[in-house]
Amino acid sequence: MIYRSKAPLRIGLAGGGTDVSPYSDQFGGAILNATVSLSAYATLEPIEEDKIILRALDRNESETHELLQRLPINGTLDLLKGVYNRIQQDYNFPLSGFILSTFVDAPAGSGLGTSSTLVVAILGVFVEKYKLPLSDYEIAQYAYSIERVDLQLAGGKQDQYAATFGGVNFMEFYKDDKVIVNPLRIKPHYLHELENNLVLYFTATSRESATIIKEQVKNVTNNNEKSIEAMHQLKEQAKMMKEALLQGKLNDIGEILDYGFQQKRLMAANISNQSIENIYDVAKASGATGGKISGAGGGGFMIFYCPNNTRYAVINALNNFGGAIKKYQFTKYGLTTWTV
Repeated sequence: MIYRSKAPLRIGLAGGGTDVSPYSDQFGGAILNATVSLSAYATLEPIEEDKIILRALDRNESETHELLQRLPINGTLDLLKGVYNRIQQDYNFPLSGFILSTFVDAPAGSGLGTSSTLVVAILGVFVEKYKLPLSDYEIAQYAYSIERVDLQLAGGKQDQYAATFGGVNFMEFYKDDKVIVNPLRIKPHYLHELENNLVLYFTATSRESATIIKEQVKNVTNNNEKSIEAMHQLKEQAKMMKEALLQGKLNDIGEILDYGFQQKRLMAANISNQSIENIYDVAKASGATGGKISGAGGGGFMIFYCPNNTRYAVINALNNFGGAIKKYQFTKYGLTTWTV
């Protein structure tokens, strides 16, 4: 038997950063995101050898270990090891050899939730193999706990839930790890128009989101009023985006994105930089009505709302910056597992 899984990456449309503790614990957070046709994949293949073989095929990284109850966390393939370690800790399955292989359709640090989505996908193959009775909420929270608690990786909560549930969701975040996922029933032609008008652009740079997130956390802890007020406004932006999508007010989306872009820069330093500002200004001058940095900021992917066929002029202008347009479609499905 071979066990496989895939989980979708996501585009954050509004409210980004309000899912990060301690802001979400103190004030409650809200995010609107949508999963896209870019995924993280995992395969678990049992073998006769008494070895554990880990492979990140997209990164050309691999490690081989003897059968151990706990694999060493040493900066290489830690996401794969972290899931295995937690599964063994909680369920204590008999040790047996396997090959665990992963692949992600976007580079790490690109702002589409790659790390968290990969954790969900890896968790998925163990759920499939051992038939673990976990609900979607439990899988997402389990993935969050592995990444944020076990591995001590800074970040928020939205990515694990987006990857597990899939679709377009308005998510609410509260203290004690309470999360409410509200799937949005958006009319198909509204979603098609959004997909048509939303350009996904990779800036050809990846970034270390942890540094930005740690400063964001520090600003809340130290009661930085400017930063906290920006997060309040981003939470309101998520509600504005929800209303626009449900009511088909698509012409408002660019302005809502632009409002969020202005607020996001106030949350922490290095969310934006001169290169990002230049790209943003050129996109708007070419016909985009707004846009945002995907994820924590600092680089990676950006999105731009381009109504009235302006997407083509915007794409032509963006091609001068050395990045790349990424084709995508919105997807309905979250974590999917199967056996072959």
